[in-house]
Amino acid sequence: MRRQPIDPVFTAEPELPVRACERAGCAAGGDFRAPRSRLELNLYYWFCLEHVRAYNVAWNYYAGMSETDIEAEIRRDTVWQRPSWKLGERHGPGPRTHDPFGFYTGKEQGREHDRGRRANGQARDAASRAASACDQALAVFDLEPPFTPVRLKARYIVLVKLHHPDAHGGDKAAEEKLKIINQAYATLKASYFN
Repeated sequence: MRRQPIDPVFTAEPELPVRACERAGCAAGGDFRAPRSRLELNLYYWFCLEHVRAYNVAWNYYAGMSETDIEAEIRRDTVWQRPSWKLGERHGPGPRTHDPFGFYTGKEQGREHDRGRRANGQARDAASRAASACDQALAVFDLEPPFTPVRLKARYIVLVKLHHPDAHGGDKAAEEKLKIINQAYATLKASYFN
């Protein structure tokens, strides 16, 4: 007598849900997760579809918080829970930033960096070049002739962006530095390109 193969569709046990719904008295599968609380967002309740919908309708993230706590939480959420600072308030210049106006150190620094070597091998001193208005303008722009109008304008744009009062919170000292930059630009344009 030959045996007939058994059809697995009719003999298989019905699959049980992986986890049961955590609502008391519910026998359905807990396929949907819901956070336990605002402080435990990585711990979950597991509910069936019907009960997770009811839980979501009733759940309040801000429950138990005062109005000031809610306002502070919303403000932190606008910057993705990261701290923020006013422009230019937190960081100073990098190690290679030339600061001739003393914005970051609080005092003006002379142009003491090397601008090339003389025949005797000593670095030039910027204070010796500041005899005339044109020399002072060159010192402000940190340029040596010969230069082109394009190079002069490019340097002017860099200095204006770096020292504009809006980038320093409307600082009056920055406004004065910008006036010096504008005057130096006018002097150099008139001296070299007119």
